[in-house]
Amino acid sequence: MSIDLTDMTPLELLQLQGAVINELRNRSIVRTSNAPLGDYTEWLVAHHLNLDLETNSTAGFDATKKGEVKSRIQIKGRRLTEQNQSRQLSVIRKYEEKDFDELVAVIFNEDFTVKEAYRMPHEVIGQYAKYRSHPNGHVVILKGPILEDERVVDITSKFRV
Repeated sequence: MSIDLTDMTPLELLQLQGAVINELRNRSIVRTSNAPLGDYTEWLVAHHLNLDLETNSTAGFDATKKGEVKSRIQIKGRRLTEQNQSRQLSVIRKYEEKDFDELVAVIFNEDFTVKEAYRMPHEVIGQYAKYRSHPNGHVVILKGPILEDERVVDITSKFRV
C-alpha cells in the first residue's frame, strides 16, 4: 500500500499519525499517545512566535528570541486525549540552574489543534511546580492557580489559523 503524503499539511500529517496511534492503542499494541508531540510543539512555537530553534543537544532551552537581550525559551507541549486528560507537562530538570528565561506551554486537543498556549517567566515555574525525586525534576500541571497568575500570558490566539 502506498499513500502520497507530499501534499498534506503538517497538521494533516499529525492528525493521520494520531488516528494510527489511536488504532494501535485500541489493538493494545502501544500504550501512549504522544509520540511526535515534543518536536512538533517546538516547531510550531518557533514558527508562530518567530523564534530560532536551538539544536537538539542544547540543554535547558529549546529556542531563542533575538533582541537586545537574547531570551532563552523552554517549550513544552501536552496532548489531551480521551484516555488521558492530564495537563502535566514533561519534567523540567535543573530548574535552579536557570537555563531558560521563559517557558512556553501548549495544550493540544486530541486532533493536534491548539487548545491553549501560555508564556510564563522562569520564576513562575519555581512558585507553582513541585519537585519530584523521581524523575529528578520539577513538574508543572497547567491548571488552577498557575493560570491565574498575572505573569502568565495566554497566547492561544497566536496559534489560530
